[in-house]
Amino acid sequence: MRAITVSAIACAVLLGACATTSEDQKPAPTESATKPPSTTTQPVKPSGVTPVEAGKPTATSPFAVLKDPNNILSKRSVYFDYDKFEVKDEYRKLVEAHANFLKANPSAKMLIQGNADERGSREYNVGLGQRRADSVKKMLTLLGAREDQIESVSLGEEKPVCTAATEDCYAKNRRGDMLYNGEY
Repeated sequence: MRAITVSAIACAVLLGACATTSEDQKPAPTESATKPPSTTTQPVKPSGVTPVEAGKPTATSPFAVLKDPNNILSKRSVYFDYDKFEVKDEYRKLVEAHANFLKANPSAKMLIQGNADERGSREYNVGLGQRRADSVKKMLTLLGAREDQIESVSLGEEKPVCTAATEDCYAKNRRGDMLYNGEY
């Protein structure tokens, strides 16, 4: 009996809440059925993502320069000395060009992957790779890129571009790679 009473009260409250209307409330306007439809139709432009925002290069997209081998922006790696994470002066113009690109294209996002050669423990190399990625990110932000456009991660020694046990090969693996949205 008690369950029926509680159910009845709950139903009454719900019905009462649904039935209340404001006197200020007016019905939504409707078009007259006799009014002819409009003959001019405007093309509907999709809102939201455009090719530039998606990071996909098009002929007129600013992202096309990232693939142009004659443009400095096609170069994406900053190389480091052994056991170091400071960006060398020889990479300043490269990082500056990428910072300017990020400033000019607020929808652009970048992922910096820090890498190390195989020497050192796995844990040490992960930490060193992170410091390398962070140093490139810091330089980009100091040059005007927004911090929320850039993410830095470490791959440690897990993504070598060269596997020979030579100094030349080790040097190729000590790097920070800059990737844009759509490339990672």
